[in-house]
Amino acid sequence: MRVLVTGGAGFIGSEVVRQMVSSGLDVVNLDKLTYAGNPESLLSVAHQPHYHFVKLDICDAQGLQAVLERFTPDAIMHLAAESHVDRSISGPKAFIETNINGTYTLLEAARHYWEKLPGQKQSAFRFLHISTDEVYGSLGEDGYFTEQTPYSPNSPYSASKAASDHLVRAWHHTFGLPVLTTNCSNNYGPYQFPEKLIPLMIIHALQGKPLPVYGQGRNVRDWLYVGDHAEALQLVLEKGQLGETYNIGGLAEMANIDVVRQICQILDELNPDSLHCPHSQLINFVTDRKGHDFRYAIDCSKIRRDLGWTPKENFATGLRKTIEWYVNNPTWWQRIQNGSYRQSQSSALRERELG
Repeated sequence: MRVLVTGGAGFIGSEVVRQMVSSGLDVVNLDKLTYAGNPESLLSVAHQPHYHFVKLDICDAQGLQAVLERFTPDAIMHLAAESHVDRSISGPKAFIETNINGTYTLLEAARHYWEKLPGQKQSAFRFLHISTDEVYGSLGEDGYFTEQTPYSPNSPYSASKAASDHLVRAWHHTFGLPVLTTNCSNNYGPYQFPEKLIPLMIIHALQGKPLPVYGQGRNVRDWLYVGDHAEALQLVLEKGQLGETYNIGGLAEMANIDVVRQICQILDELNPDSLHCPHSQLINFVTDRKGHDFRYAIDCSKIRRDLGWTPKENFATGLRKTIEWYVNNPTWWQRIQNGSYRQSQSSALRERELG
């Protein structure tokens, strides 16, 4: 089986690629290599014979057509997206271009490719669209997002992802494209770009920098370990019912301030001689983000009931693994901080030329 993964140099995408290549699947990683695309996250599989890399923007219709014709994938997993809420507030245009226009362009390329496939290959083809729980808006003190929750996005990022979800659904109902959609909660784990909450706090704490927490840190998120998420995505791809949506959550609700305090406690244990102990002294409350959603929480009973998936990691075990990875791999995040990882975007992984 050959799978085309868009955004495979990103955080979740690289975990998907590493898992699939390790399991023996043939994987084509298609990534534009924006600031958050880091080829160094894929060095463990870069030289595997069943791994292929193509640097390409999903808005490039001709390029997509050429990739599909050359590699003839059996499935597409669409993870390419602009994903940082803060960046969507300061610069929403890139989110509209990639998440909406890019998804449309990919859907059209996939549709034309799929329509030309021979019978059995056509019936087996799948297009899996990976989205976020933020499309549902914000919860109060109780309740959970289900697959039937009405969409109510509140940020430019979540609005762009909601639009892409609707496009995928429309291409299924209008054109018959065999699609699946997943909406996940907040991911964390190794190789996450340092601008996100958990890696930012870990790295700042290791460096003795202030730990900026929005407002009073009472906003609640459901945390999903990235390795569990990648396993769920492969399961949905292989066994999910066409046209269905599956919510994927980590069953680990926690207020942001409690996440940061746990990070500080674990770092105190791992580095008791650090000059920054106790690391909690570095916590610094800052002005809250515009339109900051109060709470996200996912009901993932459907994927558990229909496909038999549950997360393997609880938050305590997953967070410790994550912190230990950042402690033991400073070169990875230091190269992002000093910008030298950019060099690897053109040299560490050689593009496979089309033709």
